[in-house]
Amino acid sequence: MQSVNYRHLHYFWVVAREGGIARAAERLDVAVQTVSAQVRELEHSLGHALLRSAGRRVELTEAGRAALHYAEQIFQLGEQLPGAVRDAATTPQVRFNVGISDGLPKAVVRQLLEPVLATPHLRLLCQEGEFDDLLAELALHKLDVVLSDRAAPANPNLKVYSHSLGQIPMAWYAAAGLREARPEGFPASLAQAAFVLPTQHSVVRVQLDDWLRRHGIAPRIVGEFEDNASLLTFGIAGMGVFPAPASMAAELEGVHGVRLVGLCEDVMERLYAISAERRVHHPLVVRLIKPASP
Repeated sequence: MQSVNYRHLHYFWVVAREGGIARAAERLDVAVQTVSAQVRELEHSLGHALLRSAGRRVELTEAGRAALHYAEQIFQLGEQLPGAVRDAATTPQVRFNVGISDGLPKAVVRQLLEPVLATPHLRLLCQEGEFDDLLAELALHKLDVVLSDRAAPANPNLKVYSHSLGQIPMAWYAAAGLREARPEGFPASLAQAAFVLPTQHSVVRVQLDDWLRRHGIAPRIVGEFEDNASLLTFGIAGMGVFPAPASMAAELEGVHGVRLVGLCEDVMERLYAISAERRVHHPLVVRLIKPASP
């Protein structure tokens, strides 16, 4: 099959909209024979008849209806092109492509990006995904930075560099209706509670498991989530006791009616910005890193 000639497609599109070849020729200000020839060439390249005679008019075949559907999208986008180019030229934007590891709490991501949000004409593009996939995108310069709860692993074939953004303490939370977990008698009050935890892929999970062992708690795990947003959703809904940054206490209690059960002493969520440059030059990545610098 030959590739589509968009001039031929345009002639077909006008014929379909006008309902006839003569009216399309008048609209296009060309000879009727020219329009017929262009449509025949399109049908030949696609290998199917797109039009059939219906008295003095033409009507679409099934193949023609399918072709018109795509032609409408193509040429409607074409009509929008001049305006889009004009807007891009007259309103310069600062694009910032950020990869977000799916293990990071979204409220923490908002805090990490705070230093760049007031940038004039900022266009922030956030891509959430698995850590390794994001690093590959970063190495190919499809992302400007990756925010994660872990540093990039040592890999001579992957030229990326980790910059510490500090750490935040973790705490245990529970929905108001979850009676098994109480602030009174914490942490022993967690002994009979159900738990919703991050999966073993999460760096903080190792610390949480160690914390539970140290306090003699054998957790009854009812859910494990790789995506932090899903973990919070099920935890807030009352599925079980769940971990989240201590800094989220006001939001979780005030907005979602969740109560703080107790702090996980010594359990820290570590935060990193990972760049494709050892010496960072991107001005917005520099702004992310500088607040964490001593």
